[in-house]
Amino acid sequence: MAAVQGGLADTNEEKDIKTEPSNDGFGNNNANDGRVLSTSPGSSASAGINKSAAGAPEDQQTLLAVLQFLRKNKLTESVEILRREAGLPEDSLELKGGDSSGAGSGGAAGSGDKEGGDASSLLSRVTSSSSAVAQAPTKAAGEDQPDVNVVLSAYNQQGDPPLYQVYYSGLKKFIESVLDCHRAELSQLFYPLFVHMYLELVYNNHESEAKAFFEKFSGDQECYYEDDLRILSSLSKREHMRGNETLMDFRTSKFVLRISRDSYQLLKRHLQERQNNQIWNIIQEHLYIDIFDGMPRSKGQIDAMSGSLAGEGKREANKAKVYYGLLKEPEIELPLDDEDEEAENEEGKPKKKKPKKDSMGSKSKKQDPNAPSQTRIPLPELKDSDKLDKIMYMKEATKRIRLGPDNLPSICFYTFLNAYQGLTAVDFTDDSSLVAGGFADSTVRVWSVTPKKLRKVKSAADLNLIDKESDDVLERIMDEKTASESKILYGHSGPVYGISFSPDRNYLLSSSEDGTVRLWSLQTFTCLVGYKGHNYPVWDTHFSPHGYYFVSGGHDRVARLWATDHYQPLRMFSGHLADVTCTRFHPNSNYVATGSSDRTIRLWDVLNGNCVRIFTGHKGPIHTLAFSPNGKFLASGATDGRVLLWDIGHGLMIGELKGHTDTIYSLRFSRDGEILASGSMDNTVRLWDAMKAFDDLETDDFTAATGHVHLQDNSQELLLGTYMSKSTPVIHLHFTRRNLLLATGAYNP
Repeated sequence: MAAVQGGLADTNEEKDIKTEPSNDGFGNNNANDGRVLSTSPGSSASAGINKSAAGAPEDQQTLLAVLQFLRKNKLTESVEILRREAGLPEDSLELKGGDSSGAGSGGAAGSGDKEGGDASSLLSRVTSSSSAVAQAPTKAAGEDQPDVNVVLSAYNQQGDPPLYQVYYSGLKKFIESVLDCHRAELSQLFYPLFVHMYLELVYNNHESEAKAFFEKFSGDQECYYEDDLRILSSLSKREHMRGNETLMDFRTSKFVLRISRDSYQLLKRHLQERQNNQIWNIIQEHLYIDIFDGMPRSKGQIDAMSGSLAGEGKREANKAKVYYGLLKEPEIELPLDDEDEEAENEEGKPKKKKPKKDSMGSKSKKQDPNAPSQTRIPLPELKDSDKLDKIMYMKEATKRIRLGPDNLPSICFYTFLNAYQGLTAVDFTDDSSLVAGGFADSTVRVWSVTPKKLRKVKSAADLNLIDKESDDVLERIMDEKTASESKILYGHSGPVYGISFSPDRNYLLSSSEDGTVRLWSLQTFTCLVGYKGHNYPVWDTHFSPHGYYFVSGGHDRVARLWATDHYQPLRMFSGHLADVTCTRFHPNSNYVATGSSDRTIRLWDVLNGNCVRIFTGHKGPIHTLAFSPNGKFLASGATDGRVLLWDIGHGLMIGELKGHTDTIYSLRFSRDGEILASGSMDNTVRLWDAMKAFDDLETDDFTAATGHVHLQDNSQELLLGTYMSKSTPVIHLHFTRRNLLLATGAYNP
């Protein structure tokens, strides 16, 4: 259907109305010649219409068809206006009357449509293309576009709105009558068509028709769209639509449906035969149909992937190469005894590793073919303190407990009692020595988990008295007078929603409702920098595993990548249609994953800011993400109580873990990736067999090409244990270096 570009103009404005040939395969009745009808200011529209009426018999036919229809509906005033404007003789309609169902343009005649032959089919083609455009407000244009042309306004209000129900039920009847294998796929059309038709009615001020349409068909939609429908039902006037950004995005971004070629041909043929152009217009304008060759997908396969605000991810979006492998570990010699620690690399250069080595302590020297190059993004150099920390890590790793189905971890639960300030976020340092909490009273509190107290660095005057060369200089610079079990950090002016320790334990990040991310020193317990870039609450922040970089995401629907020494973001990742609720760095620091209230997960490339993966399948806002230690897999948890597992390399969903009965707020893989722990608002910690979930996997090229994922319903087999707290929702989980699981939450009396 040739779409009319831009709003429909009043006669005293200058507008170009372009009509383009379209290639929708609906016969040849819409291949027009792309003329521009322009009406200059002050002149009437008659010149333009005259030219076209005289110039092309097809345009004249269309005009007569419209007049015929208006006359049939007793809109004589409009008929007269239009006839005079077009400069047609009075008897032209009488001539037309005799052959209304005969000759038409391009074989539309005799289609036996309700309104009598080609008049109505032509009419629906003309008006639906114009109304479809009139109803798509562009975000850029601030001023309100006139929604209907003066001449056709009478038609638009009288003849069209009631037909929306007819169109929709006609399609519904057709889809319910096709073979089962196609029905599941074509049923995906119901929701986006329902929303767009409802919004079109609202936008054109047909309030009662919109209400009737909503009441009649809202019950047919899938249960996971309930929340969206509730919001939709409150939008009953055009004014309501203006401020709603999510809705504007729904109108401007295309809803993606993945349909097999056979099902698509069936649909196209049906719409062609029925001349159902209103629906075809919406499909062309607002939907993106991702057609694949092969067997149609089953209801289960479709349900697993659907539920997001903008449909499924396009298959093309998940084709880019992702370097999910780990970076090569720096070569550091593991001293045999504690005495050797001081002797470690005098020149500051790491020595060659000894051949006899514990397999867990070091990664193999060979470069992983799926890993990015070491220099793909600039990473900070290791300081001596980092090397010491790596050595400590390797020593701990030699004592790590190997977990598995027969060897579950012990769980140590830290309960925040009397947390009347409202605990909103928690994080542990990598070595599990400190825990920090973000609170709704805008404070950040840090506790020492070990007997070692928290101390500040001495004042500048006292530091001058210290012998810089002594061995225990790091101990001597700390001020014993300040020792305490916890410290409170003041600075935010709103609830603190996100918190993250740096890998070296020297810094702490916090993000808040006040729109800032703050970097705190854990040496002086003061705020070093406030990063301002978000305009609204910042829901989450996370340090890169290599330090230096961090990511934040918030209500402005954009995630930002920062470096600690830059006060402006290095990258902005925009594409989500709703709040970015959680952020996570990939273990190799080259990628960032973000989860959103639009119910999608996106993976972004830090190097160029591109979105390289879009994962859909959750039925509610996503609250937590976790990468497996080997970097191949991603786990996500949401308000729908499901944990979904994703293969990053193939860009596919590979597992679904069901069991929680409430929002999942925390996910964490054990240090060797054998076990996945999930913590939820249902007051439980659940342990899942991650190795089994990933090993059972068969991802061949066909699966990757079509997205036909056969998810086994084996949650019960993969669930290794459920652990209840008395009345404490679990908001954070952490595996120590030896694989003890730490869980935290605030007691809810």
